[in-house]
Amino acid sequence: MGKQYQEALKLLAAIGIIVVFAFITQFEGLSRSAMLLIGIFTGSVFLWISVGISWPSLFCLLALALLPELSMNSLVSSSIGNPAISFLIFTFCCSYALNQTLFTRRCAIWFLSTRFAKKGPWPFLCLYFFSVLLLGSCMSTTVIVVLYLTINEEIFSVLGLKKGDRFAALMTMGLIITASISGAMTPIAHVFPLMALNSYQGLTGQTISYSAYMAAGIPAAVCSVGAMLLIFRFILRPDTTAIRKIDTDFLKQSLHSSDRRERLTAAIFFGVVALWVLPELLKPISPAAAWLSSFGTVMPPLLGTMLMCIIHTEGKPLLSLADGAKSVPWPSMFMAASALALGSAMTNPDIGLSEFIKVHLGPMAEVFRGMSFVLLLMAVTAVMTNVGSNMVTVTIVCTVALPIATSLESIHAGALAVALGMMSTYAYATPPAMTTVVLGTGSGWTTNAQMARYGFLILIPCILIIALVAYPIAAQIL
Repeated sequence: MGKQYQEALKLLAAIGIIVVFAFITQFEGLSRSAMLLIGIFTGSVFLWISVGISWPSLFCLLALALLPELSMNSLVSSSIGNPAISFLIFTFCCSYALNQTLFTRRCAIWFLSTRFAKKGPWPFLCLYFFSVLLLGSCMSTTVIVVLYLTINEEIFSVLGLKKGDRFAALMTMGLIITASISGAMTPIAHVFPLMALNSYQGLTGQTISYSAYMAAGIPAAVCSVGAMLLIFRFILRPDTTAIRKIDTDFLKQSLHSSDRRERLTAAIFFGVVALWVLPELLKPISPAAAWLSSFGTVMPPLLGTMLMCIIHTEGKPLLSLADGAKSVPWPSMFMAASALALGSAMTNPDIGLSEFIKVHLGPMAEVFRGMSFVLLLMAVTAVMTNVGSNMVTVTIVCTVALPIATSLESIHAGALAVALGMMSTYAYATPPAMTTVVLGTGSGWTTNAQMARYGFLILIPCILIIALVAYPIAAQIL
């Protein structure tokens, strides 16, 4: 049976799920619309898992229009028209322009060529993974993985490493894992933390600032990469003989001096990052900072994109808007839009589903009080995001867990949203988790078996770090 017919059958199955929930006897305390919404949620998750995130996301938006409490205009406003989508689109455009220069590669090679990196194999690896973490904190993790896989090929060639060598496998696995962790470090250019923050905002009306998120995300990411290095050092224990004689200066041969295009693009990009972070930090001491902060998170990348399109060098703009638009991962954008609309419907007081979840599941959550509840959620989220889509995971866990958390005095719902956004991004153990895993194993320098073995092993300390480090920090700040 062809793919087209398989998808048609799955679509019919999803419609069947919705029909069943629309007409079966209502659960006590649930309205007919709430029952229909559960059916739409279940059918959409089924399609996201079995088909993908492309047209099933559009199906979800269309199905939500069946709810009498929601109009099509309100759905568009809460999904595609949500500021989070505009933020991501313009941020991806800015990242694309920077990646068309040698700036990112130049930064990576500079880290690897420092005196500290030349002291030995493990200092080299520390700098290598730190450079991935730093660059990935404000750029697409897929772009970072593609860039570093190219650098790895050059390093492995000079070292004479063959496919199957444990040190090459370590660097490749570590690249995939660290890139994933860097996506949880900040909400800049990263979909999943932003979805968690917007779920919390939609539920409570309260905004979590980027600086507050990063205050928890940065130490958690550094600790997680440290835990990964310890596992590689004492459990994988690769032969590091070859790396002891590496001269990373050879990588500089692929670079030329930075030109005007690179300098201008980098200046605008980091100006955008500064406009995200600094106003929140300077708000208590500067009225101008409060004024800038009032524009929200969309203004900086919108301004950056416009400047890159206007400013020309050598007869060309720093950014072609048409090319920048092509760089946007549109299936992910539509998935994020449908998830935002779904979250908005779940928290709609006229439908009443979030209140039902609080009343009926809240007492169950009381069995796991405080930190035990957070640990349980982190473990469930970690498994879900590594055996399926991380975008589906963040949608499900935030939709179910955050309404419960708001009804529990022992849980800080805002800090939980931060932790869930991070944990949903730690997706690196299996190919369905993230495309970066496919890129890594497809290179031939590591295998799916190795990624699963070490990926799930490294998840154990990462779960503890997010629950015991990131969550308490976020709870203290928020």
